[in-house]
Amino acid sequence: MGNIRPSFIKTRALRLLEIYPDKFTDDFETNKHLVVEFTDVGDNKRMRNWIAGYITRYIQRRTD
Repeated sequence: MGNIRPSFIKTRALRLLEIYPDKFTDDFETNKHLVVEFTDVGDNKRMRNWIAGYITRYIQRRTD
């Protein structure tokens, strides 16, 4: 069983991947910094980590 994430996390993450497709990687730490740089969730650590985690898992699944 996987994690179930709210739709607003998925929406933001997929929008970031559409706008910056070549910036994000399968490394969570890198994606955390990029999420802070490209969005306004810098002071909300939980949302930042949710979005970065979803992007990381999405990219890992896409490359397998």
